[in-house]
Parts: sequence; structure tokens; C-alpha cells
Amino acid sequence: MKKAIFYRPIMSKRIPRVNSLIRNELSRILLKEVDFPQGILVTLTRVETSSDLQESKVYISVLPSGKTKEILKILNKIIYGLQKTLNQRLKMRPIPRIKFVKEEKTNEAERIEELLEVLKKE
Repeated sequence: MKKAIFYRPIMSKRIPRVNSLIRNELSRILLKEVDFPQGILVTLTRVETSSDLQESKVYISVLPSGKTKEILKILNKIIYGLQKTLNQRLKMRPIPRIKFVKEEKTNEAERIEELLEVLKKE
């Protein structure tokens, strides 16, 4: 009788560590190597990597929020250079492909904050 072979999924601790590693390295790269327009604050809020380590969604928040499309355009224009730099700095394989996404949760928090201010004034 043959024994059944069970494959373990990728360790549950690995994905959060990969997310943290990518967030830290990519934020360093953005800070030192990317020139954003004057008066715009770009924040890398979180990274979500797929379980197969093929893709990482990098969530960004932009202040003022009206400039988000402009910043995403800039980042997507230089994404291949950013990916290349990230590949050189990380000591892991495979390295997920990065994809920039607008952070919606900060917009929701901003809206809630505005509503609370209105309620306080009343």
C-alpha cells in the first residue's frame, strides 16, 4: 500500500514576510530614486502578494488625492526600472512582479474623518 503524499502550501509566515520585504525595499527605492512633482506626498501603504508569489499589488496613497492618477501614470511609466532595481536588491526567488494600485481605504478614512468633523460642528 502506497502512502499518500501531502503537499504543504507555502508557509503561512512567508507571504507576510515577503510583503514586508517588498514594501521596505520599494519604499527606499521610491524615496531615493523617483522625483515626484513638488507638493505631492506619495505613501506606500501596503503590499499584497499572491500565494504563488507571482504578483504583488503595491497600494499607494497620494496627497492631495486629486493627483493620484498623475502619480500612478508616473509610476507605471518607470515600473520596469523599479522592478529591475527591486530584483537586484532582493535575495529571494521568485520575485513577484509589482503592480501599483490606488489605496481606497485611506480615501474611506478621509471621508469618515470629514463626516465626524461635520457632526462635531453641529
